[in-house]
Amino acid sequence: MSALKLLVHTCCAPCFIAPYNKLKDDGYEVSAYWFNPNIHPLLEYQKRRDTLREFCAKEGIELIEENRYGLVPFLIKTMNNIATRCEYCYQVRLQETAKVASAKGFDGFSTTLLYSRHQKHELIIHTAKTMAEEYKLNFFYEDWRSLWQKGIQLSKEAGMYRQQYCGCIFSEEDRYHE
Repeated sequence: MSALKLLVHTCCAPCFIAPYNKLKDDGYEVSAYWFNPNIHPLLEYQKRRDTLREFCAKEGIELIEENRYGLVPFLIKTMNNIATRCEYCYQVRLQETAKVASAKGFDGFSTTLLYSRHQKHELIIHTAKTMAEEYKLNFFYEDWRSLWQKGIQLSKEAGMYRQQYCGCIFSEEDRYHE
């Protein structure tokens, strides 16, 4: 039996490294998907994308990119209700991931958002399941938060660029304002 092909929405290489290693060890054929129009400013977006490119090239991981810097659309969709920005952010990224996974014949999809201790875990699961149903795919769920310290260790050992906030300008403000 061949390995299940899994497309993993990837917000950054440091959040991908530990889940990727676990999936690989568990026998999955893993590809990364870069679609993160929520990451701002532009230099931050580019640093995260380039770090993921380097990691995938080094490891021989297929990387599918939808390289669209999305400051204006993100602001248009979130400015009137900043408190619900994460819902929009999860929805747009997971919908694109499911759409690409379906179009390219993957068995299922997942997301590195499930690795972060700072994300809204239940909302991610709900959104991903909705997208899986819409695109007739499997949503691969695993709670990777237990890999948090391992991911930090591995990303530091690899000399990866490590960001200090989720991605959007509002999360940057939250991070540095606190």
